[in-house]
Amino acid sequence: MPSLPGAFAAWLPYVLPVLLLCASNLFMTAAWYGHLRFTDRPLATVVLISWGLAFFEYWLAVPANRLGYSVYSGAELKTIQEVVTLTVFAGFAVLYLKEPLTLNHLVGFAMIALGAFVVFRGPFS
Repeated sequence: MPSLPGAFAAWLPYVLPVLLLCASNLFMTAAWYGHLRFTDRPLATVVLISWGLAFFEYWLAVPANRLGYSVYSGAELKTIQEVVTLTVFAGFAVLYLKEPLTLNHLVGFAMIALGAFVVFRGPFS
């Protein structure tokens, strides 16, 4: 049985890109949708603030994809990113925007999760 540091090092290329994509999506979701609670602010102001948030998102997403490409294909990385985006957005919509998560949303997200399953472990491989 490998020691903990060795086992951790073996999993790091798989886990670190996902963690970085989760963090990057927090920034991007805030950039794209955070301004919706501030509709009284000028559009130019929220665009500039959103652009500033996106700058930090890129500093996480680009390394995530660069590191992840050593163990994931491009299609797998994009699939991970989409699933993370939906998960982060669902939490953001409920907690920040105070929007309900409906059955239609859950069914739609489940269909996307099924698509992710097909990309990673599908019957056509």
